[in-house]
Amino acid sequence: MPDKLTQEKELLREIASRPPLRKAWGYFKLSGPGLFQTGMTLGAGSAAASVVAGASFGYKLLWVQPVAMFLGIMMFAALANVVLTTKERPYKGFMRELSPAGFLVFLWAFGSVVASIVWHFPQYGLAAGAVRSIVQEFAPHWQLVQDGTTHFTLLGYVVSFIAGLLLLAINVTVVFNYGRGGMGIRVYERFMHGLISLVLLTFLLVVAMNVHKIEWLEMFKGFIGWYGIPQHEDPEEYAKTVTMVLGMIGAAIGINMTFMYPYSLLKKGWGPEHRTLAKWDLGLALLVPFAIITSLVMVGMTVSGIYDMSDIVNNTIKPIDAAKALQTDWIPSWVATVIFCGGLFGMACGAVAAHMTCCGFVMCEMFGMEHTKWNFRLCSLTPSIGFFGVVIGLPLWFPIAASAICLTVLPIAYLIFLIMNNKRSYIGDAVGKGWRRIVFNTLLVLALLMATIGASIQIKIKVIDSIFPPTVQRVVEETVVQCAANEMR
Repeated sequence: MPDKLTQEKELLREIASRPPLRKAWGYFKLSGPGLFQTGMTLGAGSAAASVVAGASFGYKLLWVQPVAMFLGIMMFAALANVVLTTKERPYKGFMRELSPAGFLVFLWAFGSVVASIVWHFPQYGLAAGAVRSIVQEFAPHWQLVQDGTTHFTLLGYVVSFIAGLLLLAINVTVVFNYGRGGMGIRVYERFMHGLISLVLLTFLLVVAMNVHKIEWLEMFKGFIGWYGIPQHEDPEEYAKTVTMVLGMIGAAIGINMTFMYPYSLLKKGWGPEHRTLAKWDLGLALLVPFAIITSLVMVGMTVSGIYDMSDIVNNTIKPIDAAKALQTDWIPSWVATVIFCGGLFGMACGAVAAHMTCCGFVMCEMFGMEHTKWNFRLCSLTPSIGFFGVVIGLPLWFPIAASAICLTVLPIAYLIFLIMNNKRSYIGDAVGKGWRRIVFNTLLVLALLMATIGASIQIKIKVIDSIFPPTVQRVVEETVVQCAANEMR
């Protein structure tokens, strides 16, 4: 390992002297940790949010996802700076440095486990739904559901469980390989590369089939935020749009992503010499794929002509229904369904692998276990109960409690990273200096602010509104919405 790291350090010095394009390609070939985050964030949530945003607002919200991820990456950059400087596992180091407020670090870890388990369920649901759609396309006479989409037939259960077993088997194989280290890590990285390429090609094809319909000037305006948050004459609808946008910005990064990232850096053996590589990795392996794929989904929904866009949030749209965007006179519906649903299965697969890997790290840390191959493997199975998401949802109380925990902990984690990145007694001169430090800390504070706002909005929607139905609070809510609308005008 030392010889390999020595060679890598020499290669990094050589890459740093290359012209810009060759430099970017050199850093991209060495990337890795950023891919894990891409796999984790490109799941059921990203698919649904991008489909709804594109089908509801067209090009107008293209700016949201890149801005959201950029702010999240600022926090990842701060975390990378701390971890690569000290080369210490953050759970242990942060617990010591923040004593007696170490319970905040415990909440960070606990929230990461809860998030990985809870968000595991919809990934299996997305994958099973994709497989059911493919089966239904080839055998339309088979009855997989009863009463619309609320109850499964026996055959529907069989197809769903087969899809879940396939997803679980793939990810157990890949994640267990990661636990071996060395070649296993390279297999895992190639697996993530392949999945992200599959998803990218899927949605690129959707846009390519409708490229003649793209309004290029409008798309450019969407990317630069020309329309901001689209106005609407109905104050309540406008308030819903503002809520959706702020929620997307504040929740682009999951709490479990923040815990997994530093451990994936250490697993690669990176240190102070890899700081520049870590920045390029975040840009090339996380920001760029995430921005491209979510933008392709939104553009695809805009140009497909499937939905009527009216600047109103349409929450009735399902990602799988968007397969119609690939259907043309010369592409049969079954080909469109297989390609599109295959891409959705790939998104779910990447997210499941990342959730399992995250739990492998977190559980070992929380219980003080050594990061051995089998400890990691056993801990990585923690979220696998989400397998049952192929046919069932979570009990109502569970996502409510989980949302309250995870959404509250994310701003706390961001605050921890902000403090640690400026703690000179811990990381020395790596805190930075001059105007660069001021700009970077300003971005970190902005990211913390948006995470707090986004978390507050999501807690209102997912927790408070679930416990106290809107009918009970109608008068209060109408007053708040009206006040918000008047302020925004």
